[in-house]
Amino acid sequence: MNILLVDDEQDSRHYLAKFLEKWGHTVVETGDGKEALAAFTGQEFHLVLSDIRMPNMDGLQLLRSLRSSSLAGHNADIVLFTAFSDVESAVEALRAGAYDYILKPVNVKELLVLIDSVAEHQSLKIENQRLTHKFNEVLAAETLDIREELARIKQAYYKIVGIGDIVVSSPAMRSIYEQARILYEDRNIPVLIEGGTGTGKEMIARYIHYGDHDQNIGLPFVDINCAALSSTLFESELFGYEGGAFSGGLSSGQKGKFEMAEGGTLFLDEISEIPPSLQAKLLRVIQEKEFYRVGGIKKKKTNVRIICATNVDIKEKVKQGEFRRDLYFRLNTAHLYLPPLNQRPEDIIPLAAMFLRKFSQEKGKSFTSISKEAGSLLVKHIWAGNIRELKNTIEWVVLMNDDQELRPAHLNMMWNNNTSLSHDEPAAQMDWHNFQLPPDRLPLEEFNAFILRQALAMHNGNKTQTARYLGLSLRSLSYRLSKDTNPKIV
Repeated sequence: MNILLVDDEQDSRHYLAKFLEKWGHTVVETGDGKEALAAFTGQEFHLVLSDIRMPNMDGLQLLRSLRSSSLAGHNADIVLFTAFSDVESAVEALRAGAYDYILKPVNVKELLVLIDSVAEHQSLKIENQRLTHKFNEVLAAETLDIREELARIKQAYYKIVGIGDIVVSSPAMRSIYEQARILYEDRNIPVLIEGGTGTGKEMIARYIHYGDHDQNIGLPFVDINCAALSSTLFESELFGYEGGAFSGGLSSGQKGKFEMAEGGTLFLDEISEIPPSLQAKLLRVIQEKEFYRVGGIKKKKTNVRIICATNVDIKEKVKQGEFRRDLYFRLNTAHLYLPPLNQRPEDIIPLAAMFLRKFSQEKGKSFTSISKEAGSLLVKHIWAGNIRELKNTIEWVVLMNDDQELRPAHLNMMWNNNTSLSHDEPAAQMDWHNFQLPPDRLPLEEFNAFILRQALAMHNGNKTQTARYLGLSLRSLSYRLSKDTNPKIV
């Protein structure tokens, strides 16, 4: 062992040092505590043998200094020499962290036994350090695996609840998501989200509900498209109905969206389309937190957060008398405006890259990156349909091609085909003779499903209008949609 011998009596110190060296130990001698501390510089000792009574710095002071310092020898065991009359100091030393003490004059046989004990103790400490280090390594690896698995689970959960496609790169969207985080914390505030079609209003609404945390897991998020319901069905959809309220209804009655969203969030998309006859009732529910089912006589309490979205200027609707002023101001307690995608070009490439990875993985394709030239085209393109159009464009490219890098040729093939559905150019008037088929393969079922989803998105989920647009019966459209394994619309 490496032993530091500290004693101001030089003769006895030399004698003891020679004796220990004969037993195979390496010994360094110092005359007091200060010299002993200096000896630790650049060296490590397993054992410190020190007299208690010394000038400058005594043994107890040395002990306390070593135990409180970060010197290389802080793991050394410390044994103090003491006279019989100074046993109280030895006991104090044990309390301060000394390994043991030995009476003077030193009995060398007792000293050798004590050194063997120290050697075993040092060996146990080294083994303990090794096992602790190994345990910490394993623990760190396991913790990393668990964190990665939790991250995967969380990402899958975000995808299920509809916030897995969030990309925030532009200053405008960073500001919006910062406001959304604040709104997440206070569920009592109604929120009005304005923005063009396809700007991601529903995703923002879902983010306000779910946030970055896990506290709202299990709380319902119920959405309803106000433009997709007839005025006759609107009230029963929102508030539910009692059995016998009207012909054709369930005899047991049915819950409405407010009851389904209890404790969570009710998202009213296209709120500007709510019938004037229901606007007063909606205002009353928001203010009083209670409502009646259609045909009911019993009040029902509600604890629901209201988030609304619209792609029109509701203030103009208010001016024209088409939307109640008091309802507008009640819904507009918190207001978010989502600018068009072309007004936040910093988001275009990150969104496109995210969609490229997503659809490549889903469709088993090889795309991993976007060329600089293709990126420039994406940024310059006029995205009238905003994020929805960008998403559909990338999905089309991945569907019709298989490459590692998205290049201008892929985009030009789609834009030249002009296959995007629009109100200005009905499908019946399109020039199909110029349609370019992909050279490798055309997955017809995926292509048909893609067209169905675009048409349904264009008509805000209204199946009757979508069926009419595609020249299908409502029954045929419903059947085709039931076969679609990925019906979610941005």
